[in-house]
Amino acid sequence: MATTKSNGRPKASATTSAQDDDAGSIFLFIPNLIGYSRIILAGASLYYMAYHPNYCTVLYSLSCLLDALDGYAARRFNQSTKFGAVLDMVTDRCTTACLLVFLSAAYTDYAVLFQVLISLDLASHYMHMYASLESGAASHKKVEKKRSRILNLYYSNNKVLFTFCAANEIFFLALYLLSFPEYADTHTWPWVVAAATFPICAAKQWINVVQMVKAAVTLAESDVEMRKRAKNLTEAK
Repeated sequence: MATTKSNGRPKASATTSAQDDDAGSIFLFIPNLIGYSRIILAGASLYYMAYHPNYCTVLYSLSCLLDALDGYAARRFNQSTKFGAVLDMVTDRCTTACLLVFLSAAYTDYAVLFQVLISLDLASHYMHMYASLESGAASHKKVEKKRSRILNLYYSNNKVLFTFCAANEIFFLALYLLSFPEYADTHTWPWVVAAATFPICAAKQWINVVQMVKAAVTLAESDVEMRKRAKNLTEAK
């Protein structure tokens, strides 16, 4: 086994360590373990969602906060994986969708709006990830400026990404709390939080639209290239 010296002690090289990985070990990477804990916390929040807003809000918030931690752990321990990226995205989409399902039941006059938001969130992220894989990008967060300056800024700047994602979830959580009379009638802070985060949440939905449109264009361009190659092969014969 190739080793290097560090403070007089043998240390396995990064290359050797990577060679020793197998499929089973990927599931036990630190960021993926954090991802599993997010799922457990999100599941617990769903259990309390209908009747205990305090427990639900705390558990849901912890699950969302760990979203930032797993990304840091992936970079810190050099454990970025495709499985981890998909796990992270699927967890995000499912938890937000579940909260929006509750809101559509709590605010029946706006049920269609919440259903549209669920569909937009799922469709834009699925199309974006598929288009990223189709274009050969190393990650769905690697967006070139020539493709979209907005998406490049959104995904390349961790502060921007965190602000938009956090405000988006906080807005929906504020609406969730306001669906309970004990919050809507006796507390003003959920109203203030909802008003403060609404503009960013609205901007996040616009980014979802941009993301979906850019993904559609990328896939269409890929189809054109594939059809050209197929035509050239046919003519060559």
